[in-house]
Amino acid sequence: MKNLRTIAACLSITLYSFCSSAQTGKTVPVNEPNYNKTKLFQGLPENIPVSKENISELFNGEIGSSVSLNLSGDESLRFNGDVVSVVSKYENTIQSVVVRSTNYPGARLTVSKITDANGNISYTGRILSMQHGDLFELKNVDNQFVLVKRKFHDLVNE
Repeated sequence: MKNLRTIAACLSITLYSFCSSAQTGKTVPVNEPNYNKTKLFQGLPENIPVSKENISELFNGEIGSSVSLNLSGDESLRFNGDVVSVVSKYENTIQSVVVRSTNYPGARLTVSKITDANGNISYTGRILSMQHGDLFELKNVDNQFVLVKRKFHDLVNE
């Protein structure tokens, strides 16, 4: 009997709140994403192969140090910036570095190095700007690391 009263009270409150919001005609505002953001990487190719050696250099940096990385072998993407964060977790099995770009306004390069129990190393990361409509995501494609261009709203919900 006690459960029945609790259910009836909850149902009454729910119906009251539903009816009162329907009568006022107010709707909850929804943030519509801006699909017209400018493209930061418009002149760059869709896929850029990245050397493991160039990525691993990032993990030697310290906070405040300058970085100039040739992320691809053919100089198609040079990323210049300052290291703003270096984090190591779980006895160095996960290490992350964040670099604030000086040549791509508003962009941040975030790379994580993951070492499994067997000593195998993999990388994951992104070059992302919250003000722009495109980004690069670091993916492992057939044992080769590639920066793949993606749309901002395919990855980030505002």
